[in-house]
Amino acid sequence: MANGTDTALRLMIVDDSVEDAEAIVSCLRNAGIAVRPLRPDSAEELATMLGGQQVDLVLAAQQSNGVPLEEVLQLVKTSGKDLPVVAVADRVDDASLSQALGFGVRAIALRSKPQQLLRAVRTEWADLEARRALRRLEAQVRETERRCDALIESSRDPIAYVHEGMHIRANSAYLEMFGYESFEDIEGMSLLDLVAPQHVDAFKALLKGLSKGEPAPPRYELLARDIEGDTFPAVMEFTSALYEGEPCLQVVFRRQESDPELAREVEELRQRDQTTGLLNRPTFLHALEGAVADAAQNQGQHGLLLLEPDHYQRLLHEIGLDSADALLEAIAERLRNTLADALADGSAVAARFGEHTLAVLLRGDHVATTSLAERIREAFAAQVLEIGQRSAAITASIGGVQIGEKIASVTQVLAKANQGVQSSIGVGGNRTEIFDPSAVDRAEEERIQAWVTRLRDALDNDRFLFHYQPVISLQGESGAMYEAYIRLDAGAGETVPPLSFLQIAEEHGLLWEIDRWVVEHAIAVAAERKRAGQPVTLLVKVTQASLADDSLARHVGERLAAAGIGGEHLVLQLPEAKVFTHLRAAQEFAAAVAAHGCRVGLEQFGAGLDSFQLLSHFDPAFLKLDRSFTEDLPKNAGNQQRVAEIAAKARSLGIRSIAEFVQDAASMAILFSSGIDYVEGYFLAPAGPDMNYEFE
Repeated sequence: MANGTDTALRLMIVDDSVEDAEAIVSCLRNAGIAVRPLRPDSAEELATMLGGQQVDLVLAAQQSNGVPLEEVLQLVKTSGKDLPVVAVADRVDDASLSQALGFGVRAIALRSKPQQLLRAVRTEWADLEARRALRRLEAQVRETERRCDALIESSRDPIAYVHEGMHIRANSAYLEMFGYESFEDIEGMSLLDLVAPQHVDAFKALLKGLSKGEPAPPRYELLARDIEGDTFPAVMEFTSALYEGEPCLQVVFRRQESDPELAREVEELRQRDQTTGLLNRPTFLHALEGAVADAAQNQGQHGLLLLEPDHYQRLLHEIGLDSADALLEAIAERLRNTLADALADGSAVAARFGEHTLAVLLRGDHVATTSLAERIREAFAAQVLEIGQRSAAITASIGGVQIGEKIASVTQVLAKANQGVQSSIGVGGNRTEIFDPSAVDRAEEERIQAWVTRLRDALDNDRFLFHYQPVISLQGESGAMYEAYIRLDAGAGETVPPLSFLQIAEEHGLLWEIDRWVVEHAIAVAAERKRAGQPVTLLVKVTQASLADDSLARHVGERLAAAGIGGEHLVLQLPEAKVFTHLRAAQEFAAAVAAHGCRVGLEQFGAGLDSFQLLSHFDPAFLKLDRSFTEDLPKNAGNQQRVAEIAAKARSLGIRSIAEFVQDAASMAILFSSGIDYVEGYFLAPAGPDMNYEFE
């Protein structure tokens, strides 16, 4: 399902109640789904939205009076779009279920059962993405087949496609090498007919092995025979392929004119990385493609491991950039020694896959993959590594994936392995994380528990820190203002952003403790700056977890009193969606911190169903526009209009407006002309550990 961090669900909600619609949006966002909601008020508006905007899913109240469910289904059908509709009902009986299914809904969910609604949304969105992906793949396959056919025909390499030992396609270079005038002359001919008699038995055994899914040799030497019966030395290369949807072998048949031993040496050099002596990336990818094809077609079992040295940048700094190759060579040698037996018997291959990423492909089940990964990790952790004239203790983070029928795609396999590497690095390194499609739940439990332990340690031992980004006035106001972003200190100068851990923190009841850390340290920093004669206003984020009672507000008062500063130095930001669904608690929180002189900001503003309505019930000092409004702002006239509307509304209510994620000068000009008060973003200054922006 396409609900990654950069993908939002474009959701249309047809419901008479704004509050009920907002509750659904909040439920989805709490579950980690980024939502861009639409809510038509009439059938005409619904039809306009369907025609002019991309929508992924429609949630329609079964008892809606504004736009009845039957009319919603009719308008969706008329639009001609593949758009699933889920009916949301207060209760379900046989009659209402039969009616809804008769209208054509894909699913029906109870409003009072949020988890059921969430499952329905996830399922229908996943199915929609699968259908879209299938259509894209079908188009890509057709285009790829057309291009491949043209490339094969124009290639100077003699290429043929063989199914069950018979020719089903061959290019001109192939026909010319064997003396045939047209493909009709060899169509259906056995590949064995082009092999010299003394090599037929061995070649027949090779073809039988390939048909059973055994890996093809990198090259195969033999004597070939042309149409006249003359023989010549040749080299063959095999690749699993599809031709017109059927599995087959692609065969490249080259005449071998040079000395065979020299040719083997040249081929060996071509496949190796010159720094490490391991296989290079193209050769390894070829082997990985074969393993993935074997898993998909023959239920073969293979494992992929990706390995990165921990704290690589620090290591480079310590040993010097001029020793980077020596470092990588030493790491490769340690890996090669650890894999010596597996490399010797051909059950594993190793490669340099990236700048400082090594890869291992092995045959075996999940137990073998996990065991080898742990053996490699221990080999690095147990001994000091010799790097030229120097030595260093180096640990490694290893991510892996068990290749099988459930994940038989090169892209998926590499993505999962890389995710494992990054996750291992994120929780401290010197760790292995292996994805096994048949044991996803167990692996996920282990990953989450590692994060919970890491977060508990960070709270107990003060391992969080701030990065600061300047918030700059467009209206000429003076004074230093920064947004303080929390980071998890991973050691050695490396940090982990909050998106990696906040969801886990929320699920395990740690958010309120993180909020307390944020507030306490922001007050301490502001007090230190004031004593140094450099007063600053800090914007910090707090979560809905702190709205449950008045403990955070009391903590703010206590810390301000202890630090000896006023609350005007602190702006506490709450997300719009959480304020909407915790309105009474948010109002009480804002009043409580205002008693200490602190101001409250409303962030992610404008992304809700009726953001302006919220301002009649909640009075923030600052509005921060949702970052979706500043993405490609110069090219999006709709966003430009919306930004101007928000700025004008904020100004009329005496609220300061902030635009974040500003990426270019054109956006700055638009924001200034729209009346936005403050801006922040990488274009102006990136977030960093120091507050050194020149505001004057």
